[in-house]
Amino acid sequence: MKHNHDTSQEASSQISRETLEISPLHLMATRVPAQIALHHWHDGEYRAIDYAQLALRVRQCTQQLDSLGIRTGDKLACIDQNSLALVILYWACIDLGAIFCPLNPRFPRAQIARLAERYGFNYFWAGEAYQDLLPEPGLTLTLDAEASLAETRANQAEVTKIEAIRIDTVRPCNIILTSGSSGMPKAAVHSLNNHIASALGSTQKIPIHRGDNWLLSLPLFHIGGLAIVNRCALAGAALTLPASELSLAEQLKATPLTHLSLVATQLVRLLNDAPETLKGLKALLLGGGAIDERLIERLVPMGIPAFTSYGMTEMSSQITTARANVQGSCGQPLPGRQLKIVDEAIYVRGETLFLGYLSDKPPHGITRPLDKDGWFCTQDRGRLTPEGELLILGRTDNMFICGGENVQPEEIEAVLRCHPGIEEALVFGIVDEEFGLLPAAIIKGESPSPEALDEFLCQTIARFKRPRRYFTWPEVEQTGLKLARKQVIQAVAEQHKLAIKKPA
Repeated sequence: MKHNHDTSQEASSQISRETLEISPLHLMATRVPAQIALHHWHDGEYRAIDYAQLALRVRQCTQQLDSLGIRTGDKLACIDQNSLALVILYWACIDLGAIFCPLNPRFPRAQIARLAERYGFNYFWAGEAYQDLLPEPGLTLTLDAEASLAETRANQAEVTKIEAIRIDTVRPCNIILTSGSSGMPKAAVHSLNNHIASALGSTQKIPIHRGDNWLLSLPLFHIGGLAIVNRCALAGAALTLPASELSLAEQLKATPLTHLSLVATQLVRLLNDAPETLKGLKALLLGGGAIDERLIERLVPMGIPAFTSYGMTEMSSQITTARANVQGSCGQPLPGRQLKIVDEAIYVRGETLFLGYLSDKPPHGITRPLDKDGWFCTQDRGRLTPEGELLILGRTDNMFICGGENVQPEEIEAVLRCHPGIEEALVFGIVDEEFGLLPAAIIKGESPSPEALDEFLCQTIARFKRPRRYFTWPEVEQTGLKLARKQVIQAVAEQHKLAIKKPA
């Protein structure tokens, strides 16, 4: 029986949206130039940068990129951990009309080269520690921001007189790589309008105001990290960049925070090691997969306003959001989003829906796989409670999440099968208290040592995707051409008494 329950929501009338002719960053630099925009770690301490200073640095970067020949529509691949330079480059690309393409610095050099060729990246930049990952020489830019607040404020009048670049908010502004069911990363393209709609809708559940401070704990090559940057700029709030030499607990002690985004793995560590660091938060947004009931129950007596959400790259981050609850509800769609369920499949559309996927064939056009009514199938399964709250049932493909990172088994299996002696390989997730699920592999044929396989795999895939355990192929009859994936995995799980990800 077909079940079609539409929970469409129009944008709330309480949201007052003005047409942006300049970027949110420059708008705030004009309105509240002395408001702190960003905290970054330098020489063992946090240094603050206000909106006037950050806007000036972005303008300088924009001029440098322009002088190097970067034009509207060019794709700039950027490789770094979260840094001041990356934030500046994002806003400079918005001004210039270039497309900001942040890449995971854990990708091997060979994979980055393949992605660059596949999607036609025009220009490259990398932080000092990641120069060796570039497939060709990167841009040389001056992106330091060591001018003091006093110096900037003394010149505020001059700064605010500089006319900001007029922008087109509907053109492509960034690419975020996201794994599809094939295991090959897809290049999801967004406009600034997508991000604005996402941020404004998010504030209906998680308010953020001037003077608030959100830790950029999620990487900019994930949509969740980019969403934080846009939310803060639209609200005139501060963004705090993580300090690599500090643990998360030390980070929370180093600078007062009001907003924090974490995956369950990070929250478990904090609750075990330093629960007092979470006190005083206005909002704790949890993502990266289903949240264990026991984890939510630990938060209740602490009085922390914790939220769970359902989101995806293609919808510019959050789709639904709710206060964390043991029922497992992800809430109702936020303003600017629409959601419906058809035969347990989740479909979405709205202002936050991305522009589409970048084609891997020249001239690299953008395609958006929608049905005739403009709905996008998420490949996730869910159902609605009688109150219209979304419950996630699982994924329709084989992907699983390890410590907040998406792991696509087929990608790892393809590499394993390239190893001499390995006839067949299956990758699945074993339940782990800290990481949620850890990759494991079932091998048919002659398998080398786990250490040798680790070295082999990490030449072409990110290290976090490597299997942590290996098992030999069980005696399972194959009755057709298609591999009996579920039966093979279940046989190994029963033989070794493993807790595994339940098949979708």
